[in-house]
Parts: sequence; C-alpha cells; structure tokens
Amino acid sequence: MINKLTDRIKKTGAPIVVGLDPNLRFVPEQIKKAAYEEFGETPEGAAEAVWQFNKAIVDAVYDLIPAVKPQIAMYEQFGLPGMAAYKKTVDYCHDRGLIVIGDVKRGDIGSTSESYAIAHLGHIKIGSTEHALFDEDFATVNPYLGSDGVKPFIDVCRVEHKGIFVLVKTSNPSSGEFQDRQVIAEDGRTRRLYELVGEQVDAWGADLMGEGYSYVGAVVGATYPEEGRILREIMPKAYILVPGYGAQGGRGADLVHFFDKDGLGAIVNSSRGIIAAYQNDKYASYGPEAHADASRAAVEDMIADIRGALENR
Repeated sequence: MINKLTDRIKKTGAPIVVGLDPNLRFVPEQIKKAAYEEFGETPEGAAEAVWQFNKAIVDAVYDLIPAVKPQIAMYEQFGLPGMAAYKKTVDYCHDRGLIVIGDVKRGDIGSTSESYAIAHLGHIKIGSTEHALFDEDFATVNPYLGSDGVKPFIDVCRVEHKGIFVLVKTSNPSSGEFQDRQVIAEDGRTRRLYELVGEQVDAWGADLMGEGYSYVGAVVGATYPEEGRILREIMPKAYILVPGYGAQGGRGADLVHFFDKDGLGAIVNSSRGIIAAYQNDKYASYGPEAHADASRAAVEDMIADIRGALENR
C-alpha cells in the first residue's frame, strides 16, 4: 500500500490528503435540513447529513488528490449511525480510487491491540469465512504503550500489505508537555522523547519495506517545522503524515524539510481548511450551496502552495 500511495502522489502531483472531519457546524444548513426531514433530529439524521456532506466533497476533489483521512471521532460521536456513515465514507472513497488513512489513533497491548488492527486493517474469521470490516488502507497508531501496542499492527500490515502512521510529534500546542521532554536513552545519550520515538519508527520500518519507503510511517505536525527537519533525518525511509496545514497555521514554505529531495516522503493533511472552505472569507463567494466547489478551489490552492514551496526550496 505504501507503493500505491507513492504512485498516486506521483500521478496527481499532489502530496496532500483531505481530512474528512465533518463536525456538524461545517455541514451546510440545506444538507442538515434534508437529512433531518427524512430521519429527524436524531443520530440517524446527523449521520445522514455527514454522509451527504462527505460524498459531495469527495465527488468534487477525488481527481486532484491521492488520499483522504477520515477522523473516526467525528463519526463515533453519533453512535452506531455515525459509525455506519464512517464505513460508508471509507467504501465510497475506495470506489473513487482514493487511498484511505483511518485516523483512529489506536494503541493498546496484546490481543486488544491485535483486535484494533484486525478491525481497521485486517480480516476477522467468523466460522469458515473471513471479513474485512472498516478496511482502511492505513491507520494512525499511538505508541505510548511501546512495542506491545505497535507490533500487532505491524503483524497485520505484513499480511495485508497495509500501513500505519505512528504518532511521533503531533501538531497540537501542548504536544511538547511530553513529546519534547529530555530523556536518557539506553545508549546513555540524552534526546527528546519524540526523537526516541522517531528512532523506533525507523527500526520498526526497516523490517517492513516497500519499494522505497516503509509501511511504518510517522505523524509529525506542520506546526513544528524544525522538528520535522530533525525527524526527516532520523526516519529516512518513513513516509511522514503532516497534519496542521492551514487552519492550524502550517503553510507550504514551512514544510519543505518534511520532504525528501525528490519531493516525496511526506503527505500533508488539511481538514477544515478544505471541507469548510466555504466558511472562509477567501471562498465565501461560493456560498453553502456550492460548498464542494469551494473545497475543490481550496485543494487547488493547497497543491499550488506546496508545489511552489518544493520547487523554490
């Protein structure tokens, strides 16, 4: 799957991923109204609104991008109907030829972690038959519990030829409370915690390589460009998923160090900057009725920004 992601990035010339994080405040009123008329102001109505919102955006941008990243919490909040909308979104994106990164941030130990990995990336055997459940292509993984929590994902990825993105340096303002702590490693050297995690990602990935990059990638926030430069050196074979573009302050010029010299090795995420673009003054002329067209314009601008930054570095 990492080879497919790389190929799709080369084909589109767009090292970006659209985050499908459909908070109801982003969903235009006409979509909510139609869903509520059919299903009521219920979790079912909210899930229908989310699904229709996602579908319109995917239809508008699928030819421009290699991948999408639905954030599962935005669906879980609506219970079982929300999770059905999540699965419907994953399947529809696959039908449109998109790679799906499930932003699930799972991490536990033993059979629990294995179950998470099976649910999102693998197959479950029920009687004599096997079933793919959520069936994403990649999943985000929290490494805080150590190798016990990550290895089951790696084992499933090895069988399924899928991948993970391990949280290394996240984009949120308080990430440094733990991730920037100075720690003493087994070799006696003092380094930041995120550097140690990056070294472990590199080690995990060395045994699960695609053609040029590992199936084990990393999450490094666009809001920390210097840390991105350091981690690019630590993890030369890891694809870096870069959240925090746009609404959180990241921009193309800040991100060049996340990429390799050939312009590969990283994929940049924008969520509300794209899916809620019509609420941004820059794209307000589209209005709620043409919200998906506003999203397409935002994608085109993002591609131009990152491409220009890479060409001029």
